[in-house]
Amino acid sequence: MAELTETAARPTRAYVIHPDLGRARTQRREPEHSLAEAVALALALPGIEMVGSEVANLREPNPGKLFGKGKLAEIKERLDAVEAELVLIDGPVTPVQQRNLEKEWGVKLLDRTGLILEIFADRARTREGVLQVELAALSYQRTRLVRAWTHLERQRGGLGFVGGPGETQIEADRRAIDEQMTRLRRQLDRVVKTRTLHRAARAKVPYPIVALVGYTNAGKSTLFNRLTGADVFAKDMLFATLDPTMRAIRLPDAGEGGSGRKVILSDTVGFISDLPTELVAAFRATLEEVLEADLILHIRDISHPETEEQAEDVADILDSLGVDEDVAAIEVWNKIDALGPDTRTALRRTDARTEGVQAVSALTGEGLDDLIGAIDRLLGDVLDEPRTEDRLTLDFADGRSRAWLHEAGVVEREEATETGLELHLRWTARQKGAFEAFSGTATAPEDDDEPDDWRPGQWHPAD
Repeated sequence: MAELTETAARPTRAYVIHPDLGRARTQRREPEHSLAEAVALALALPGIEMVGSEVANLREPNPGKLFGKGKLAEIKERLDAVEAELVLIDGPVTPVQQRNLEKEWGVKLLDRTGLILEIFADRARTREGVLQVELAALSYQRTRLVRAWTHLERQRGGLGFVGGPGETQIEADRRAIDEQMTRLRRQLDRVVKTRTLHRAARAKVPYPIVALVGYTNAGKSTLFNRLTGADVFAKDMLFATLDPTMRAIRLPDAGEGGSGRKVILSDTVGFISDLPTELVAAFRATLEEVLEADLILHIRDISHPETEEQAEDVADILDSLGVDEDVAAIEVWNKIDALGPDTRTALRRTDARTEGVQAVSALTGEGLDDLIGAIDRLLGDVLDEPRTEDRLTLDFADGRSRAWLHEAGVVEREEATETGLELHLRWTARQKGAFEAFSGTATAPEDDDEPDDWRPGQWHPAD
């Protein structure tokens, strides 16, 4: 008997079209750069073989078929020549246009929103991510049911021939989608409650949150891995990672000129121009981590030809999320390793003179020491946390309190005495309050009623 062997699925032959409205276009980008981004998006899908791409000039979109008669025939010839099976339109396409174009060209068609949804569906790993993508996809599909059910316009109800018109297939499917979306929203509501509890738990810990945001493929995950030593998936690909990741790091201690504070870094999903509104709404629970941040690091791919336009897109999305303009932020000009030596040197000089800007290479580590120092200084300003010196005596058996203090990085030295372990501390009011909440026993003595002898769990200001 012949042995069965598995055959790999044949890749889908894809063709990308970027419709350009010429003088009437309102997009910030040049059409060639937009087309390059659309091709990169297409290649981010698994099982795609790129067979061609083009910028299609339009005076104005045709309401029925997007393109005019001549352009339709011209594109069809090219699609037939390369045997394309999937056409990706880099822009919005109405359900009617999608149906007509598929019929005209004999191919499967996806617009920009559909493509990004496909990528997100492929990349989502956590339960939360899967729920968010599924909700966004259902919201998108709900408006496109007309394409699938034109052959079942109506079902009759009642008995025999006297029954009135029954529920149409479109109505039945729309109702099923609405019910499924309601179930998903309930599950996501539980996710939001869980995140709220996590934030409340973190609020009890004296660790400020630093959120990394930026355009997709700007190098956020690479920088996150470099700073934390984590192993988050990072690749030169749009939307390489979707699920948010949080890690704690300790900044350089006082001996090296830093505060020694511990901070939590949060890596978020990358942004992109024309991000589908369905996705912004669905991922709001994830993106709300940015709203809780004490400091935002805006990671920019400074080597990209349209880095300024990308930065404006990120700013628009942050604004739509409701991020306060007064939130402290640092612009991180990443990927300086991709620039020439003269340009790189000039950027490093510029960041030294410009407040709130740091030029780095997450890949090589260049400039990261200066970035960490800037994070430390800005957090100190933002949190308004002057550090004061204190002394505390703990029972020898109170290992939990001792471990907490060392973990918070506030212990400068410790000495064993007859009454217990004497710790010399240097910390902020926020850290002190968090420890008091943690231990439940520490109380600050009144200035005019200082005890002659220390007792375990009481504060004693340093002389």
